[in-house]
Amino acid sequence: MEITEIRIKLMESSEDRLRAFCSITIDGCFVIRDLKIIDGTNGPFVAMPSRKLTGHCNRCHHKNHLRAGFCNHCGNKLSFDSDGSLDSPQKLYADVAHPINSECREMIQDAVIEEFEAELSRCQQPGYRSRYDDDFSDAGENIDAALIDRPHPSPAPPKRRPTGVTQPEPAGNSDDEFGSGIF
Repeated sequence: MEITEIRIKLMESSEDRLRAFCSITIDGCFVIRDLKIIDGTNGPFVAMPSRKLTGHCNRCHHKNHLRAGFCNHCGNKLSFDSDGSLDSPQKLYADVAHPINSECREMIQDAVIEEFEAELSRCQQPGYRSRYDDDFSDAGENIDAALIDRPHPSPAPPKRRPTGVTQPEPAGNSDDEFGSGIF
């Protein structure tokens, strides 16, 4: 496995310890977005992308955060931990993607922190622009442009469709592939 691209989005004047968001491309074909670079007691570290865990209201079945006292939809009093299914203290987040061994975690963290430090240097230059939100589609087409140790050309702006103009649906017969169209 090789990390072929790293994109950093620095956070300006963040009041918490969050320093930046990061996306990595693995082997030029798989993107993981929303890694976080956080200031730790021993310097910056990488936190994997995660999602907030939720539970459902017993009355209306609406999703709510685990520490919510009342349902955001119907106002019913909530008690998610009454069945004992949650660990104490409650786990509020779950990783969406993460390495399964320490060697992989260290490889990702070392590469991301190195690129983070390079991005901090680049942001001091006039005309600096973060590439974090740029489209990732070019990475698979031209792998040389996606490698992290080469300069990155600025992509062309996306083509916009004029407002109010719709594209016609392509003509075709739904029976072409499946015969009668009845399943």
